[in-house]
Amino acid sequence: MEVEEKLATLVAAAQFDVCGYGGPRALGPSPLRFIHRAALPGGGSVCLFKVLLTNVCTSDCAYCVNQVGRDIPRASFPPEELAKVFMQLHSRRLVQGLFLSSGLGVNASATMERMIKTVELLRRRYEFKGYIHLKILPGASFDLVEAACRLADRVSVNMEAPTAQHLARLSTKKDLAQGILEPMRWVKKLVRANEKLVPAGQTTQFVVGAAHETDRDILRTTQALYREIELRRVYFSAFRPISNSPLEGLPPASPLRAHRLYQADWLLRVYGFSPQEVELALGERGDLPLRKDPKLVIAEKQPWLFPVDVNRASYEELLRVPGIGPVSAGRILETRREHRIFSMAQLGKMGVATGRAARFVWFQGMLDFEKQMSFLPQLDGIAPPSPLLAGVLGR
Repeated sequence: MEVEEKLATLVAAAQFDVCGYGGPRALGPSPLRFIHRAALPGGGSVCLFKVLLTNVCTSDCAYCVNQVGRDIPRASFPPEELAKVFMQLHSRRLVQGLFLSSGLGVNASATMERMIKTVELLRRRYEFKGYIHLKILPGASFDLVEAACRLADRVSVNMEAPTAQHLARLSTKKDLAQGILEPMRWVKKLVRANEKLVPAGQTTQFVVGAAHETDRDILRTTQALYREIELRRVYFSAFRPISNSPLEGLPPASPLRAHRLYQADWLLRVYGFSPQEVELALGERGDLPLRKDPKLVIAEKQPWLFPVDVNRASYEELLRVPGIGPVSAGRILETRREHRIFSMAQLGKMGVATGRAARFVWFQGMLDFEKQMSFLPQLDGIAPPSPLLAGVLGR
């Protein structure tokens, strides 16, 4: 196969691995159009070249475009060729980093060795010092995991399903305990022994909606992974059925469902919500509501916590207010050191989404604000003053 034909096949197949935010950059008709922007742990972003080493695979994952038995074009890159292609893109300033994944190939260990060889060539022959995210294939040996950790900025093993029972619905060949969780534990052990390894941390991915799992299943496993494996973060990919596969008749998962899971994950990982708090957002069937932000649902289920006095509340109390995030909460604390907060306009300038926060905050002078609001036409997204707030103000 010509290089461009391989790229057309292998970059298209890589789109199902999630590594950042946003869509591909359109580079015209070129097969290089699948260049993704990923957030860096310390802030900022980087354009990554996303590619598979091979889409040959012996696994039967029912959700996967590369599953064994599908009649699709197959392609593979030798390490030398792929390393050269990447450096050509890098020299043209089209990409700053690499996201390298792969099908299992005919032999998973041999495929993992070729992936590592590719990264070794970039690091040593071409002296590339930029960002590399390297997938660890399920079932990789400890030596291969260690080599990956010494070469890559970030590593990940795709978990895909939250429990062994759910994974069994998707694949007859993957072993959650030994093939996926054990390599994750090895990464944790290696990083603890040498904190310079894998500076961007370890991640994983769930395919949402393929195994009849609930959001509760996913969030409980996510929390366990943060606690026990010390994962840096979890990605969620909404299931899309593919033709000629066991799940082709299953409806696609709503992208909004994955979005709500990201919001709930953010509450766990960044806002410091407890698992019990986050579970308040779940409905009777164990799923997050699609029509409402989980943080808003949690606040509405705990009315005794509100309204929060913005001039006295702690950082943690401020973070429970819909419309207030870590940045705006920090600005509120900084402002309070100099003077009191007495208007919604002030909060708006600090980055607070005042339309969402108005029902859940209080400050001296808030009554005048509510009187002003009562004379305004109802605006979409701004709720009327809450009875709870009115009661507190009347004390």
